[in-house]
Amino acid sequence: MRSLRRLLRWLQPGMRIKRWVALILLGLVGAGVGVLLIANLFAYELTARVGGPLAASFWGTLASVVGIGLVIAGVRGLVRSIASALLPHSEDRLADVVWQQRRRDSGVRVLAIGGGTGLATLLRGLKGSTSNLTAIVAVSDDGGSSGRLQRELGVLPPGDIRNCLAALADDEQLMSQLLRYRFDGEAGDLSGHSLGNLLIAALTQIAGDFDEAVRQMHEILAIRGRVLPPTTVRLALCAELSDGSHVKGETKVSKAGSIKRVYLDPPDPPALPEALEAIYDAELVVIGPGSLYTSVLPNLLVPDIARALRETSAVRVYVCNVMTQPGETDGYRASDHVAAIEAHLGSPVFEYVLVNDARPDRQVLARYAAEKADMVVPDVYTLARMGYIPVRRSLISHDNWARHDPKKLARALLSLAERELAVAL
Repeated sequence: MRSLRRLLRWLQPGMRIKRWVALILLGLVGAGVGVLLIANLFAYELTARVGGPLAASFWGTLASVVGIGLVIAGVRGLVRSIASALLPHSEDRLADVVWQQRRRDSGVRVLAIGGGTGLATLLRGLKGSTSNLTAIVAVSDDGGSSGRLQRELGVLPPGDIRNCLAALADDEQLMSQLLRYRFDGEAGDLSGHSLGNLLIAALTQIAGDFDEAVRQMHEILAIRGRVLPPTTVRLALCAELSDGSHVKGETKVSKAGSIKRVYLDPPDPPALPEALEAIYDAELVVIGPGSLYTSVLPNLLVPDIARALRETSAVRVYVCNVMTQPGETDGYRASDHVAAIEAHLGSPVFEYVLVNDARPDRQVLARYAAEKADMVVPDVYTLARMGYIPVRRSLISHDNWARHDPKKLARALLSLAERELAVAL
């Protein structure tokens, strides 16, 4: 009965469906009559009335052609009517939209791990080639709006997850502006909060847990792919410095300098089961880009995440940053980034290291130097001696910033994955 009601719903007034269905049915009847006339399956008297077998064949052919034409017109009108409702701005390029969606649906299954703007940049590039995207995003931020919501409402910090959700949205520019909108100083208690953070916090209160709130955000924004936290345990990022002192909190860690190691408090949080499933299901795992100690390692320090990365059959790639980060990676080469990850985890969790070998403009480098940041040296020979497979590519965008270009980065990663997957077959 429910199925019948759903079927009859298509015939309600104002659907702009009935006329095209009627036209298709009329065309089918006409084509059927034509076939019967051509096959001379009507009674002899009827055949004689239309002028004998030859005339019957003529009228049958005409009826079939007209009937098929009506069916084609009806199907075309039906498709355009549905498309105009579902894709009001893309009706005229429906074939392109369908082809692009089908191509993305069959794309490489990618899992990306990190946080901050680096991971959002990666997702922005990948979403044009595949919809099979999962991002595992660090939840150790304790500054700004995210930190306030964590302290006041007890929710996990939503800032990095919000950025990744915006990056995966179809209308990214509008969604990014909406989710990143911050209330100014005249907004009272809302001052400094971003709308996206408040929305995730509200959904957490409604749904009862953070990962369910993020899942509901997927549906609200109709994003391509998934965004997951590595764990739903509230934790703090801590660091031991080279002088033996310790600092607690991501904000303090990022400014501490001379970091010897970072660790989580509590130290062994359980991983989100969906995150582990995504790692094992992936064909390509991408770690980074992002701040080494405050975006990348907080994910990898969840023990089950590191174990799954060692066990997965996916192609595993670490994307090294383009520039060093003051206070975190001063003077680091590409091999220093990799050595730090290996030192924290005890054994490798990736095979390939993707490095940028294009040098930014002199003016861009001078501006970064004023902030005590420099280009990360792509010392590929050292990486090879460490047992990794270095991959050098020109990955930076040609603008006023030394940062990864989303499309270049996505092309380099997907070509690497497709080549390795083809060899495996």
